[in-house]
Amino acid sequence: MINKARAGGSPPPAVRAEDLRVARGGAEVLKGLDFAVPRGSVTGLLGPSGCGKTTLMRAIVGAQARVTGTLEVLGLPVGSAPLRPRLGYVTQAPSVYLDLTVRQNLDYYAAVLGIPRADRAAAVGAALDDVDLETHADALAANLSGGQRSRVSLAVALLGTPELLVLDEPTVGLDPVLRRSLWDLFHRLAAERGATLLISSHVMDEADRCQRLILMRAGRVLAEGPPGELRERTGTDTIEDAFLHLVADDQRREEVRTS
Repeated sequence: MINKARAGGSPPPAVRAEDLRVARGGAEVLKGLDFAVPRGSVTGLLGPSGCGKTTLMRAIVGAQARVTGTLEVLGLPVGSAPLRPRLGYVTQAPSVYLDLTVRQNLDYYAAVLGIPRADRAAAVGAALDDVDLETHADALAANLSGGQRSRVSLAVALLGTPELLVLDEPTVGLDPVLRRSLWDLFHRLAAERGATLLISSHVMDEADRCQRLILMRAGRVLAEGPPGELRERTGTDTIEDAFLHLVADDQRREEVRTS
């Protein structure tokens, strides 16, 4: 992978990609992506299931093989060792040990992250407070609901106060009240801590909760920008309609190329 570091000037974006490609099983999953994620923003990565969102997120956190092109994270080449404590990653499947309590899970991951023993209780307490799980701190993870386990995974990602949080469909399966609570938390993290959040979803009604959007289809970026700008650009009233408009345009271009 080729990475070009910026010299001087303003801080680089939280994520910058140029001609980013991922091949798997002899086929391209990501097909020459170009985009940037501004620091301190809540950016939504939207697109239908199978369009490459999870592969892109894995690439950003350095967990994806066969990545080519340019990919910088917090101004460093992706996968650089100094990035590890600066990133938080929440996968679609909750990453918790079912035979441990919520607090024990967080204490274990705090140790893995290298948080000093003297600071772990405070770090765990703050993470529990962030995701509103203080009353379940001593419950076994096995006895939690799916939504609660997802919140434990989010708390783990928040332990090291990461600069970049990459969240893969964190609100799937949650009730509307909890979804709204988590989106409020995401915006507080950006506004109060200066964190950058990249949040994937295939639910278009979550788009307007984001400050910026990256719309994907079939391994490519269709468009990026603030929701209002994308609606205005396509002459539509909703992001879902804007996305469908962009898909139709993309399909027409494909037909021209293959005709």
